[in-house]
Amino acid sequence: MKIGISASRYTDMRGFEEGLRQLRADGYDCIDYTDFVDTETAKFRCSDTEFDAVILRERAFIESVGLEISQTHGPWRWPPQDATAEDRCERFEKMVRAIRGTALLGCRYFVIHPIMPWGRVEADAQIAHDLNLDFMSRLCRAAVSLGVVVCLENMPFPQQSIATPEACLRLVRETGAPNIGMCLDTGHCTMHGVNPGDAVRMLGRDMLKVLHVHDNDGEKDRHWCPGDGVIDWRDFGAALREIGFDGTLSLETKAVSGRERELYEAARRLAGK
Repeated sequence: MKIGISASRYTDMRGFEEGLRQLRADGYDCIDYTDFVDTETAKFRCSDTEFDAVILRERAFIESVGLEISQTHGPWRWPPQDATAEDRCERFEKMVRAIRGTALLGCRYFVIHPIMPWGRVEADAQIAHDLNLDFMSRLCRAAVSLGVVVCLENMPFPQQSIATPEACLRLVRETGAPNIGMCLDTGHCTMHGVNPGDAVRMLGRDMLKVLHVHDNDGEKDRHWCPGDGVIDWRDFGAALREIGFDGTLSLETKAVSGRERELYEAARRLAGK
């Protein structure tokens, strides 16, 4: 099992090149490429030709320092902007560009959140279901020819009907798409009282594609280091081994200045290294 981390945990503080060099020096094998999250950047304003050139330059640098891209994170806006058909169309177009970028980066897995038409508090579960099923199905069709797998992430919002690992898995299966799976977020599990180890076992090796690993107090989505909160990490690691998970153990913690080595060692233990 390889060990990865969200690239922004390093690049936000140090810049793209210095951050990734340090990330590799700290021992990580892989990154979660997060530059598609913010859609208000030059990557989403430039031409296709310019976009391709930028992405290929970044890929060349990432590979030159000995890193792999284990996943990319698709556009995510807070507060959500999914209320109208125009909003969803605009988001879909940017998702498709990000999927193209994922393929150019040589990455197979593209992580997305459910669309949230009413924001945090859902007004109509059936409408939310129908909109998400249509959106995710179309997204998978756009991704399949590029060899990209869409990974739906479980969310931390109790007021949402598509949030728990179980609910997200139902939607994933309902699409019937051959190129869709799950991103399991451990911290988000606890917001619903779900043990991440049990979620791993429920998803199984076929559906569990990528991980977002972090801890919290069970009340807020704090993105703490593993071991700083309430999650049973021994059971989580055991569950990964039980299902034969052979992907990347990817951390999604907040900046931890001064605790970098501790964080990496916690990930090594979870990966059984």
